[in-house]
Amino acid sequence: MSAEQAAGLFALVCAGVCAFQVALILGAPWGEFTLGGRWRGRLPARVRLIPAFSLLLLLGFIAIMLARAGLLPGLAPELGPGWAWGVVGYCALGCVANAATPSPRERKIWLPVLLGMTALSLRVATA
Repeated sequence: MSAEQAAGLFALVCAGVCAFQVALILGAPWGEFTLGGRWRGRLPARVRLIPAFSLLLLLGFIAIMLARAGLLPGLAPELGPGWAWGVVGYCALGCVANAATPSPRERKIWLPVLLGMTALSLRVATA
């Protein structure tokens, strides 16, 4: 798989995760699928700031990966390879966190997603 293809697939997967974050922000009753499953149903209003922050972070990750693969050439000069490795590291930490979550539903959904994101971001970072 080329770096361009990996970056595109990474962006697509991230877009799905972004949709999940938006749904949480808007009050979707999916609390047991995030944040260790601490909240069943809707997240409390104050806690919805966490998915809002995650959404912004994910959008930044999409830009970094696309730029690193040369698909956002205007950003490429400002985003050196260190940024891509930061995304790899964040995704890898997400794997560890989701492997250790007390929520089996969260682990079942997000661990495979984050493993895929880690592999895709690693492909882009090593290009």
